[in-house]
Amino acid sequence: MADALDRLAGDSEIVGVLAERPMLAVTVDGVDPAVTARLARLTADLPCVTVGIASEPLASPPAFDVLLATGPAATRPWVACPDSDLDTTLGALAAGIERSPQAATTLVQVLRLGRGRSLEEGLTIESFAYATLQSGAEHRAWLAALRSPSPRPSTRAEPVVLEREGTSLVVTLRRPEVRNAVDAATRDGLVAAFDLGARDTTIRQLELRGAGPDFCSGGDLGEFGTTPDPALGHLVRSTRSPARALARCADRTTAHVHGACIGAGLELAALAGQVVARPDARFQLPEVAMGLIPGAGGTATIPRRIGRELTAWMALTGAAVDAPTALRWGLVDAVG
Repeated sequence: MADALDRLAGDSEIVGVLAERPMLAVTVDGVDPAVTARLARLTADLPCVTVGIASEPLASPPAFDVLLATGPAATRPWVACPDSDLDTTLGALAAGIERSPQAATTLVQVLRLGRGRSLEEGLTIESFAYATLQSGAEHRAWLAALRSPSPRPSTRAEPVVLEREGTSLVVTLRRPEVRNAVDAATRDGLVAAFDLGARDTTIRQLELRGAGPDFCSGGDLGEFGTTPDPALGHLVRSTRSPARALARCADRTTAHVHGACIGAGLELAALAGQVVARPDARFQLPEVAMGLIPGAGGTATIPRRIGRELTAWMALTGAAVDAPTALRWGLVDAVG
């Protein structure tokens, strides 16, 4: 281990996307504490995804982007990975990273930068990185491979419906025909709803819900690639952000999620003061496979609930997380 650290310290470019080594996995069992401390300082800045592996979760693990525990007692921020499944788990993680190494590396760098920062700062960092990746080769390749989405069914209904019930405001995503995918109109409707909730002092409670079989399937694929200028997209996210609007009334907001809670849907719900999930809820961050990172605030909102390591795990693998696991991690507050 000491020799490996000497090599990395002397030339950090031996790992990373440019070196075609976008992931570094390290077993930390039995490592001398002084070496572990040195490892923590080094891994915080390496230009690749770093993975720490231990048979038992360490109370103060080195600063890896993902933590895998091969023993039976994995607790947050460690991901349970039985020793017999380690190769399979690492293979799945590596596959997700190698599919979009630029996006994967950018993701963990953004998560590292977000530690200890305010929500507003985290959202701005995320938006800069998202804009950069929108112009990248990985996202362009994903767009080229994407079949033209089917025309969205027309509807006369507003995509976000508000209902006042005494001192409560119920905010409902109402595009069930597309699983409540978030398009520009939905984004603007959410911003307006949360602005109202923040300004109106007679509203004591906000309820965020989704109509139909799913809470939200994420961003509307029909709008991907339509931003004329990534820089302009960043400015829109800076001024028309549902997450920024929700932050002003998050402590009074309960998100009720069911079915698919994916991408933008999860990123927004995670900011609510209370998240209640039905047993059928499933949670997923698919953006890295698109050559992107979460762009609706997820790198700033989700780590506040489950930490940056589990956030990175979800985004890098794209794996679906069920309701019991989400409850155990703290991604939701109740299931029922």
